[in-house]
Amino acid sequence: MKKLVLTLLFLIAWSPLAAQDSNGSEKWFEAARQGDVAELERLLDEGADINAVTRYNSTALHFAADKGHLEAVRFLLEKGADTNITDSFYQTTPLTWALSKGHDDIALLLIEKGAENVSMALTFGIRGGKKPLVEAALASGKLEPADIRGALASAEKAEKTEIAALLKEAVADLPPEEDAYSVRQEKLQSYTGRYAAADAGLVVEFKTGEGVLIAQVQGQPPLTLKPVAEDRFEGVEFAGIEIAFFGRGGMVEGFNLKQGSNEMTLRRSEESASSQPEEASEEGDEAEAAMAEDEDASETETVAPAGPAKPWPSFRGPRASGVADGQGAPLEWSVKDDKNVLWKTPVEGIANSSPVIWGSKVFVTTAVSSSGDSTFRTGLYGDVGSVDDLSVHTWKVLCLDLKSGQVLWEKVAAKGPPKGKRHFKSSQANPSPATDGRHLAVVFPSEGLFVYDLEGNLEWKKDLGVMDSGWFYDRSYQWGFASSPILYKDRVIVQVDIHDQSFVAAYRLSDGEELWRTNRDEIPTWSTPTISDLGGSDELITNGTTIRAYDPDSGKQLWSLGPNSEIIVGTPVVGDDLIYVTAGYPPVRPVYAVRPGAEGDLTLPEDTSSSDHVAWSYQRGGTYMPSPVYYRGLLYLTANNGRLTCYDGKTGERLYRARVSVGGSFSASPVAADGRLYFTAEDGTVTVAKAGSKYEELSVNDLGRTVMATPAISDGVMVFRAIGEVIAVGGGKDEQSGQ
Repeated sequence: MKKLVLTLLFLIAWSPLAAQDSNGSEKWFEAARQGDVAELERLLDEGADINAVTRYNSTALHFAADKGHLEAVRFLLEKGADTNITDSFYQTTPLTWALSKGHDDIALLLIEKGAENVSMALTFGIRGGKKPLVEAALASGKLEPADIRGALASAEKAEKTEIAALLKEAVADLPPEEDAYSVRQEKLQSYTGRYAAADAGLVVEFKTGEGVLIAQVQGQPPLTLKPVAEDRFEGVEFAGIEIAFFGRGGMVEGFNLKQGSNEMTLRRSEESASSQPEEASEEGDEAEAAMAEDEDASETETVAPAGPAKPWPSFRGPRASGVADGQGAPLEWSVKDDKNVLWKTPVEGIANSSPVIWGSKVFVTTAVSSSGDSTFRTGLYGDVGSVDDLSVHTWKVLCLDLKSGQVLWEKVAAKGPPKGKRHFKSSQANPSPATDGRHLAVVFPSEGLFVYDLEGNLEWKKDLGVMDSGWFYDRSYQWGFASSPILYKDRVIVQVDIHDQSFVAAYRLSDGEELWRTNRDEIPTWSTPTISDLGGSDELITNGTTIRAYDPDSGKQLWSLGPNSEIIVGTPVVGDDLIYVTAGYPPVRPVYAVRPGAEGDLTLPEDTSSSDHVAWSYQRGGTYMPSPVYYRGLLYLTANNGRLTCYDGKTGERLYRARVSVGGSFSASPVAADGRLYFTAEDGTVTVAKAGSKYEELSVNDLGRTVMATPAISDGVMVFRAIGEVIAVGGGKDEQSGQ
């Protein structure tokens, strides 16, 4: 069951961060990742600590086992490496990583040298039909009788005949079972079915075995749970897992999963009702589920009024709001049927950057691999690996005509091999451009900051250093930089949160002079900052493992707030009176509503959710990839799996929770326009829903291409950046408004 928690934590994230060590041992860890035994021996002779740990309590043995370096593992063990140090984030040992990566030779060696959590070898042995793993676990003498009995149930369930026969022999040698808690089979049956984590994209299905429950996560081995009470179960193969079912009126509604410091709530999932509003609930809070019958004018208005053209100047539009009222965003279109499709323009390469619009011009970026590697994988999965394409890339900036899609100009910003790899869902051109109508600012990972005029003439460029972003647990897993630049007054501001020497800085737009730079104690993040103009003075809001606000004129830190997730993607948004910040990865998945004008540390005392400076907050329910949208007094959060939660922006009351019915995985952020909400799934499906205190879908539209980027809206046109293509839809503002 430890594998279940590990899988769950991986599923919540596509964006990674790097393992920064707190004791100066990075060379030691890197040698282990590379399997460089000679370097390990040299560093050990120079005084390296064989059991040195990273900030997450991982050791060189963890990294060598993960990477499959048998000789490095053997060397570390011979020199006294501890096989049983558990990391502080995932609660895993070197054996966990060896088994999960399929490095059976290393797993067998670790078991031989004293690894404690050998019950895991039973699970992976059964899953893969690997008899040597099962034999090694049985021979270790470190299995509890319940481990063996549970493994037998799993083997029989998986129809692994040879392994089941081996386990039957082992069970026959066990003493009779004593004091085992039993639950009636009909009671066990009441727990079966599918359960889902609201904000994690994780689905667990329970089936019954003989006196036990069998948990199944897609792509993972079955996991056996034994009862310790009528409604509580513990892991058989993996110790330390606790599951407690809950419900009302005799109905089983969900369960709480706990392992060490990791906790999560999963609720019963009914696929047939996935598109309907679900009961609003929070741990310890019976929120009102009934929807208001009466609607005000703002909720019923879904016809787009005509208005003057407004620019969409940066990621998510003006001040990252994601809102474009009066611009004639369309309700329906079809690429397949050529309905309301204005133009489609092919763009070579791969980019997750969003388009921006100023006047009649659309600006997009791309990165073109000389190897032609177009590897890209969408969906809900937990692979932390990288696309190994370090061939020469060409980074380009393009300007398209808003009405026709014609390429007005195309400029090469840089050419060369990338200085880092990208994730399977990432690209070498993730940051979106930003413009003020005169300047166009573009950031390319490790290539730097470029500022053009709107005719494509390069005004200046700035080297920002190697922007190395990746998984916090192991920096060798690189995922690509993604924070977009923003423009403020006479300057361009960048948030550069990377493995080493993170910072936020401002550069003068006219000539690139650095106006200020403030160092940040941050591991990698992928969030774009935003400007709040509430409270009488402007604040630069940055989302990170610590949320911080700065004076955008000087770079002075104004306030900070925690705790927050370890992986940060979403951009803060500014409402009528409050600043909203959220994140969706452990150890917490918070939603904060902050009052402007604060100073100092705003972190709340334990067991409190508000203060003079924090209007309201939740420590669960935050979203991971898509940024929130605040619209007409309501705050909307979309999870990776399409779970939509709506809050009253002022009070934090949860008004509803629903599922966007079409599209399995969401990375693009929602946008709002003219009383509607637009949700873009990775498969190119765009669902349009009515904005307001209850969920009502209005249309479902298919772009027919993979879309990771947030759309842009201006002057009757909605522009989508798909993989390999830019697509514009819309009927024009006059048609949309009925004029």
